[in-house]
Amino acid sequence: MARHRSKTSRSAKAHEAGAVGFRSRAERIAAGRELREKVPRKSHAGWQAPARRPDPIGLLIDSNKGRIAALLPIRYGRMLKSPFAFFRGAAAVMASDLARTPITGMRVQACGDCHIMNFGAFATPERNLIFDINDFDETLPAPWEWDLKRLAASVQLAGRSAAFKLRERERAVQAAARSYRAHMADYARMRVLDIWYERIDFEPLVRKIPEPKNRELTGEEIDKARKTRVADHIFPTIVRRKGESPIIKDHPPLLFHETGRQRALHRQQVEHAFARYRESLRAQYRVLFDRFEYCDMAMKVVGVGSVGTFCAVALFMAANNDPLFLQIKEARASVLERYAGPSSFATHGERVVVGQRLMQAAGDVFLGWTVGLERHREFYIRQLRDMKVSMAVETMDAADLAYYAEACGWALALAHARSGDAAMIAGYVGSNDSFDEAITRFADDYADQTERDYAALRKAVKVGRIKAAAV
Repeated sequence: MARHRSKTSRSAKAHEAGAVGFRSRAERIAAGRELREKVPRKSHAGWQAPARRPDPIGLLIDSNKGRIAALLPIRYGRMLKSPFAFFRGAAAVMASDLARTPITGMRVQACGDCHIMNFGAFATPERNLIFDINDFDETLPAPWEWDLKRLAASVQLAGRSAAFKLRERERAVQAAARSYRAHMADYARMRVLDIWYERIDFEPLVRKIPEPKNRELTGEEIDKARKTRVADHIFPTIVRRKGESPIIKDHPPLLFHETGRQRALHRQQVEHAFARYRESLRAQYRVLFDRFEYCDMAMKVVGVGSVGTFCAVALFMAANNDPLFLQIKEARASVLERYAGPSSFATHGERVVVGQRLMQAAGDVFLGWTVGLERHREFYIRQLRDMKVSMAVETMDAADLAYYAEACGWALALAHARSGDAAMIAGYVGSNDSFDEAITRFADDYADQTERDYAALRKAVKVGRIKAAAV
C-alpha cells in the first residue's frame, strides 16, 4: 500500500542522501580522513558470516510476498544457472549481510543492486550514447560503501564464472575499486555544478577495449543500436494486427496478456494508471505523451530479481507507423529499507524515479511513476529499448573484464558524487591502494559466501522447499 505523507515532509527529506552545510573542500577531505580512526579502511577487508546470519533461502522466500506466484519458478530457475546468476537475484540477501559490515556513516543516493550487469550504454535525449548505471529498483539513500562492495563481489563472481585465475579476478576487482577511488578524488576537486553536468561518453570507452574482437563486436552493437529504430525493427517484431488495431504478440510464459476477470478490468485500470503517470511527467513531456494513444499492454518477464513482480510493456501509437513502447515495472520496498531506513516518498514508484534522476547523468524523457487503481501496486514507467547497448560480459577475457570493471567504478563514483560529499569520501578512501586491497579481500570472501548460498538454493530445490523452472 502507498504511504501518505505531507508534501512538506517529502520536500524536506528529498536531499537526505548527501546534503551538507558549507565547508571548504580541504575541511571536508580532512573530515573524511578523520573517519578512518573510527572505521579503519582495513576493517572493510574480508567477510565472515555472523553466528546468527539469517537463512538466505528464507530471505528469498520472504521477498516473494506480493509477487505473482506462477512466475516464481522462473525466478529460481534463472538463479540456478550459476552462483553469479544467484547473486543477481539475491540483492535482499546481500543487503542483510552489508548491514553487518563496517559503515562509515557517509550516505549517498545508493543504487542498492549495484552489480556489473546493471551498467550499460543508452541514449541521452540528445541521442548521444553514454555509459551509466541503468537499474534503480532498489535505490535509496544509504551508505556509499554498500554499492561498491556489491559491485566488487559481482566482478569477482563474473571472473569465477569465466574460470579466470585468482590473480586475474583480483586485478579486475582492484580495477573497479581503484577507478572509484581515483575518480572520486577528481570529483572532490570539481565544482558541484560541473559534477552535475559530467557524463561518461560511451564510444571513447569502446575504442580502448583491450581485446580487438570485443572492441569490434561492441562497435557493431553501437551501429546496430543507432540503426534499430523502434518503428522499423521492434514494432513489426512484437506487434500484430487484430482488425484495425495493433496488439502485442503473446510469447508465453515470458510475454502474455492477462485473462479472465483481470482482462475485463484491464481497460479501466490502464486508463487510471496512465492518467496518474501523465501527471508525474514534466509539463513539456506531457505534451509529447499526449500525441500518442494507448493500444495494448502485455505482461513481460524481465531480469532475474524482478521475476514475479508486475512488469509489462505497453504500446501507444501516434500514427500507423509511429509507435511508442513503455515498460511498466512494479516498484516495491527497496531491499535496503530494513537496514537504511524507509523511503521518504509517498510511493515507491516516485522513490525509484527520483533516485534515478539523482544518480544518472542523463535520463529518459518518459520516466515517471503511477499507482494501481486500488493502490495495491506501485509502478515506475520508462521507454523500452531506447538505443541500449550492453557489454557482453560472458564473452570477455580477463583484460576486458578488468577494463569493464574500471568503467563501472567510474560510473558509480559519478553517481555517488552527484548526491553525496565527494570530498569526504575521497578523504576517507585516500590516495594509496589500502582501501582497494580491503575491498578486493571482501569481494573474494563474499563470492565464497555466495557460492555457499547458491548450494543452499540447489538443495532447497532438490528437497522441494521451492520450485524452479528452466525458461
